[in-house]
Amino acid sequence: MTEPLRVIEICAGAGGQALGLEKAGFEHELAIELDENAVNTLRHNRPDWNIAQGDVADLNVWNPANYAPKPDRRPIDLLAGGVPCPPFTIAGRQLGATDERDLFAWAVEQVKTVRPRALLLENVRGLSMPRFAGYRQHVLDRLREFGYAAEWRLLNASDYGVPQLRPRFVLVAMAAEDFTHFHWPDPIGKPPTVGETLLPLISANGWKGAEKWAEKANSIAPTIVGGSKKHGGADLGPSRAKRAWAEIGVDALGVANRAPDPDDEFPVGPKLTCEMVARIQGWDNQEFQWVFTGKKTSNYRQIGNAFPPPVAKILGIAIAAALNRTAERRERDLDAAHDPIYRVLRDKGDFMTAAQISRATKLALESHELERRISLLRRDFHIEISNGKAPTAYKLGQFKAFLGQEDHIRHDQFEQHRTRIS
Repeated sequence: MTEPLRVIEICAGAGGQALGLEKAGFEHELAIELDENAVNTLRHNRPDWNIAQGDVADLNVWNPANYAPKPDRRPIDLLAGGVPCPPFTIAGRQLGATDERDLFAWAVEQVKTVRPRALLLENVRGLSMPRFAGYRQHVLDRLREFGYAAEWRLLNASDYGVPQLRPRFVLVAMAAEDFTHFHWPDPIGKPPTVGETLLPLISANGWKGAEKWAEKANSIAPTIVGGSKKHGGADLGPSRAKRAWAEIGVDALGVANRAPDPDDEFPVGPKLTCEMVARIQGWDNQEFQWVFTGKKTSNYRQIGNAFPPPVAKILGIAIAAALNRTAERRERDLDAAHDPIYRVLRDKGDFMTAAQISRATKLALESHELERRISLLRRDFHIEISNGKAPTAYKLGQFKAFLGQEDHIRHDQFEQHRTRIS
């Protein structure tokens, strides 16, 4: 019999990705999570797992070098995680590399040390936007330097049986010979509606309006937003999301303690309980059973910030098939140019004028467009600008992101805001 595939999961949260990967056949060598409430949930559901609590970038919490392959120890099969989303979220300030919560680039750097056979990182749709083209290019280029092929893909949870849209931007990397066997999972069909999904729960206390409500809730849900400790109590998202919830008969201004009673009436519709929100996230009482510990607001945040278990499972199955070489082999062009301007500046390593950049990238850029693209790069990278008597020229400097540097500003910022980071 072949040995089970082993995974180290960073920023594990309350276990959405963990449960999905477990169902795909992975065994957790280690799971690391900062939030105490989420750690309590993980330990309640999987008391035999090795779970570390604390800052994932703190060597006192875990040391990646301890999991590097050795002559007598095979490599970890998968390094996975859902690193913090606020640095990239469209609704936020999109600070990217200068946000103290950003751990995406740091996670990629751990590949050089741990040398896993595969990498799986997921984040919000905002990371797929033009704002972060240079950031994405840096990630792909670093992985290539480490000997890995990598690819990004925007996946919607609704394509994999989850009754909400929930787009997630996913990065998968592995050795090139394994990546030729990797296939992004195909959609599995139309997901159930909110009404179909929640009818058994919304009618649990005999609410007379349940059937009529389920008929109105005949679409998938808006993306559930777990929020952060910086904000108040639990609700189902910003104003636009609340309007979308109202259209299907859900009051999104908070979370209920229990299902409606028989004669309850609502101006908009009932509020959802944490159990109902978990059902919309893909947890169920059959394959994906899970218990959330702590108080209601904490429960909601744990659920709302999670990666839907069914999506994690189907990705885990695809990764396992590639690593085990049971999936069909196919050649793929993985040399995606997310930001050709970043690439030519990086390769040149010296000042380049607009004309030189245009020739090297084969992009016919107007001066204002080039300046816009450079301004986006400057948010994540140091850019030197020479604008003396000669034409203006640009030189790419260091990446601003935290990569593990002992003197990085992230350490002070993290400690200052630690109680609000989630």
